[in-house]
Amino acid sequence: QVHVTETGGGLVQAGGSLRLTCAASGRTSESKAAGWFRQAPGKNREFVAGISGSGVSTDYSGSVKGRFTLSRDSDDDTWYLQMNSLKPEDTAVYYCASSFSQSDVVMEFGAEYDFWGQGTQVTVSS
Repeated sequence: QVHVTETGGGLVQAGGSLRLTCAASGRTSESKAAGWFRQAPGKNREFVAGISGSGVSTDYSGSVKGRFTLSRDSDDDTWYLQMNSLKPEDTAVYYCASSFSQSDVVMEFGAEYDFWGQGTQVTVSS
């Protein structure tokens, strides 16, 4: 099992920045693939960013590309989502997910992930 915890959410004005942290514990040597998803009120959960299990690939949704950056600290089994130039439409609960996948391909569907955090609220005011 892998336990995943997200931190770093909060309230920020449009144009501001936040950094979300996803910390994993447990069988972390096997769970190297990670993804960030978000869900706004009344909307479906959507893929935001992901990194492949091999670490060679990252991918972003079109709505955040160029503004968000996903990185991984393998030593600490931690993933980061740096969010810049935030917009009100980025407001959502952000979830981190991890997987045992060792593929070079970034997984963009929630069902592909094995472990999920509880989520952290990000609110961007206009």
